[in-house]
Amino acid sequence: MTAFRKHHISVTHAVSGIYTALATQPNFRVHITLSLLAVGLGLSLDLSRLEWAAISFVIAAGLGFELLNTSIEFVVDLLTDQHHLLAKHAKDTAAAAMLVYAAGSVVVAGFIFIPKLLLLFIN
Repeated sequence: MTAFRKHHISVTHAVSGIYTALATQPNFRVHITLSLLAVGLGLSLDLSRLEWAAISFVIAAGLGFELLNTSIEFVVDLLTDQHHLLAKHAKDTAAAAMLVYAAGSVVVAGFIFIPKLLLLFIN
């Protein structure tokens, strides 16, 4: 099998994972929606290249964190269908990582969007 073919198969599996998350994870759909709103707001506020870079990174990393959180939940569910304290800790900790990241994302978005929005309302 060629390297290109292996890469193509890997990308196909990755895209399948995104579709799975979209189909099964409400929080992933919320993140997609908020990301699209941020892009729309950014387009209307004429962001600088650096601001677009920050917003793009925050969006991509947030979606990545949510996918990791989802994969941890799937693996824990695969390993046990019983309520186990360690399974709960694994899921809660993964969700906490996403929560911490989301809070940081709100701060970054605030630094970028709030001054621009204030200028719109002041002028």
